[in-house]
Amino acid sequence: MKIAIASGKGGTGKSTVAANLAFTLSCSRDVVLVDCDVEEPNLHLFFPAEATDVPVTTPVPKIDSAKCNLCGECGKFCRFGALAVVKDRVLTFPHLCHSCGGCALVCPQGAIREVPRTIGRVTRSHPLPRLTLVSGVLNEGEVLAPMVIKAAKMLAEGHPLILYDASPGIACPVIETLEGSDFCVLVTESTPFGLHDLRLAAGVAETLGIPAGVVINRSDGKDEETLDFCREHDLPILMTIPFSREIATTTSRGGLIAALLPGWEERFTDLADAILGVNP
Repeated sequence: MKIAIASGKGGTGKSTVAANLAFTLSCSRDVVLVDCDVEEPNLHLFFPAEATDVPVTTPVPKIDSAKCNLCGECGKFCRFGALAVVKDRVLTFPHLCHSCGGCALVCPQGAIREVPRTIGRVTRSHPLPRLTLVSGVLNEGEVLAPMVIKAAKMLAEGHPLILYDASPGIACPVIETLEGSDFCVLVTESTPFGLHDLRLAAGVAETLGIPAGVVINRSDGKDEETLDFCREHDLPILMTIPFSREIATTTSRGGLIAALLPGWEERFTDLADAILGVNP
C-alpha cells in the first residue's frame, strides 16, 4: 500500500504526521518512508542515521560542432529556450532543458547527443530496525523537482508499505508524489489559510481519484468550518492534534511525540488502522 501525506500549505505539520505515523507503523511491520519534499527535505532530522547517496541525473544535449551546420532546427524546436543558434555556434543552457530529447530527434545532421547532468541525489538509511528512510534532495538552483521525486519513489518501489511525504502546495512536485498512491492524508490547520488550501489539496486528490482523509493539526477547538467542509466532501476526520506547547517543543527538537509523549503512540496506531481499514 502507498500512502501519501500532503497539505495545501506549508507549516501545517505534514512532516510531523508522516514521521510519527512511520515510527508507529515500524513498531509492528516493515515500512519505507519517502521524503518527497526534495527542495526542503527534513525527515532525516527525526530519524538521524548514516545514509548512502545515489546521484540523480537528467539527459541534456551536447553539440558536435564538427557535424553541426547551424541550420537552427534544434533552436526552433525547443520551447524552453535551452538551445540558441548564433552566428558561429549553438549555445546550450542546461538549467532550462526539460530533457525531452526532441532536439536530437529533429537535428538533420545527427550533431546532437545527450549526456547526463546531475540535478540532485537520493539518500537511503535505516534509522530503525523496521524503518527505511529514502530522501530526495534537489540541488540548489535546479527546477526539475519531479525527476528527483520519481527517482526517490523508484528506490522504494516494490515494498508492501510505503509512505510518501509530499511537498506543500498543489504544483507538479505534489502531483508526482501523489501519482500511484492508494490513499492521501491531508494535514490542515483551523485557520482561514488552512481551510483555503485544504480545499485545493482535496480537489487534487479527488481529480487524481485518490481516497483521502484529514488530520487537523494545532487545533484550538474551533474547527467548525473545517469540519463542515469535510462533511460536505465526505472526507473523514482521521485525527485531531491539539495546539500544545508540549507537542511543539518536542517536535521542534526533532523528537517524535509518538515515542516521547504518553498516549500518542496509541493515537497514531488508531490513525494507521483507520487508513489501512480504508485500503487493507
